[in-house]
Amino acid sequence: MARTTVLVPHATVDEVEAAYRQARDPVTRTHLQILWLLAQGKTQREVMVVTGYGRRWISTLVRRYNQEGLAGLGDRRHRNPGGPLRLTAAAQDRLHTALLGPAPDGGLWTGPKVAAWIAIETGQPAHPQLGWRYLVRLGFRPRRPRPRHSQADPAAQAAFPKGC
Repeated sequence: MARTTVLVPHATVDEVEAAYRQARDPVTRTHLQILWLLAQGKTQREVMVVTGYGRRWISTLVRRYNQEGLAGLGDRRHRNPGGPLRLTAAAQDRLHTALLGPAPDGGLWTGPKVAAWIAIETGQPAHPQLGWRYLVRLGFRPRRPRPRHSQADPAAQAAFPKGC
């Protein structure tokens, strides 16, 4: 015979059901559905079949609920602020000032060029993607000249202006 999961009675079955039906976040809603099914006396195997979640994750949710109540459920990624920024506010201001001028090689600023600038500024290696992220963070957009066909005839193009 399958074992039922033991839940600390933080909320009644009706309160869990009400929270499940009112939840708008899909992850929180699924967590509450799992808890509601378990509170009704369903086994973990039955809950696994209904929800598609594995035994380990269901056990993790039960442990969170038993320790923290309904507040322990939900998508915890929403509360994750991410890691610290590589550049301080002052360094970002210096980068912004540098981006207003020409790139060190005289061309346009690109992600790899900004990453090289960041590596020199911080003394740590920087991936080109980090340079691109700082370009976007500081409000810069990619600038590239429009491609031109190598065999284009300017006179023929002038004879057929756009919009005619």
